[in-house]
Amino acid sequence: MSYYRAVGELPPKRHTQFRQPDGTLYYEELMGLGGFADDSALLYHENPPMSILRSERVDGPTAISRPNHPLLPRHYRTRQLDGTGADAVLGRQALLANTDVRVSYFAADQPSSLYRNAIGDECVFLASGSATLETVFGRLSVRSGDYVVIPAATTHRWVPDAGEPLRALVIEALGSGHIHPPSRYLSPRGQFLEHAPYCERDLRSPDEPLTVADEPADILVRTRNGWTQLTHGHHPFDVVGWDGGNYPYALNIREFEPITGRIHQPPPVHQVLEAPGAVICAFVPRKFDYHPLSIPAPYSHANVDSDEVLFYVDGEFNSRKGSSIEAGSISLHPSGFIHGPHPGAVEASLGKERTEEYALMLDTFQPLELCASADRCEDESYAWSWARHRAGSTS
Repeated sequence: MSYYRAVGELPPKRHTQFRQPDGTLYYEELMGLGGFADDSALLYHENPPMSILRSERVDGPTAISRPNHPLLPRHYRTRQLDGTGADAVLGRQALLANTDVRVSYFAADQPSSLYRNAIGDECVFLASGSATLETVFGRLSVRSGDYVVIPAATTHRWVPDAGEPLRALVIEALGSGHIHPPSRYLSPRGQFLEHAPYCERDLRSPDEPLTVADEPADILVRTRNGWTQLTHGHHPFDVVGWDGGNYPYALNIREFEPITGRIHQPPPVHQVLEAPGAVICAFVPRKFDYHPLSIPAPYSHANVDSDEVLFYVDGEFNSRKGSSIEAGSISLHPSGFIHGPHPGAVEASLGKERTEEYALMLDTFQPLELCASADRCEDESYAWSWARHRAGSTS
């Protein structure tokens, strides 16, 4: 994020003396992107953030993948992966991956460990439940429908609220670059433009520091070489103030303002974020096309340059009627497969004035491979669902 924010106590000028009540200096930390040439944040710690006591190799979730071969469209029922006693970090179950992004699912009912992803940014989409995201920047209350963007190397932990499990789809950036709003929504200096479907007022980020009692703390760190547990001599939640444009934030899907037209609008109008080698979109309740001869259902398309992933969140998915798609489903329509509405969906859409569905879409520009957890929840009949009914049937 290039949108500047300042939280807590700060000195009048950066990189100058800033003293604690006892006269000692606060410890300044720069979290900077692009080798000092991109967005950054300055954080002020009560204790030195670099003091570690131990470093141990640990086992974490793995994401071994295989090609989608022979080529097939896929349907995964993620709710079949729900369990008990899982957390939002070690409970992640990898579904799809390529060299740019990894897609995982979790259903968490336990607090996670302190965690730092040093590979890339994460976009965590919450499909159900609510939680507190505790970070070095402060607390952020998050809820169903939130896209939660966590910058790389941000120390944080997830604390689910009681009640419904915290179910989420996790998109991790693996390549170079970060997850951020599309450039076409922003002015050259980073302000959201008038045509953007959301703006600064819709974004939520920590608004006060989070400090806890000082004690040693174990932090799980994920790098390209695997998982490490670092024991820090001081708890990382000792930041009394920070400012800059690199921080975690949330945008709820219900704050996304849909763009509509007289005829069917293409998927780029639904884009929320962009990631290395991928785009992230939102389908929300909206009025259908209003040309007198419009066809609200999407046209068939070939995905020439991308694999398309849809995570169905809530509502009625009109174009997938009769295909067994439900809340919690993920469809994968790979490049090389021509896909579109299921039989009967086009005729059934004629004359309809609006849709009430919520869904997240991820388009990647490198082929997605399949991970073991995907096999455990696959609906193997989905690939043949376009041929099950006579064309034009409404059943």
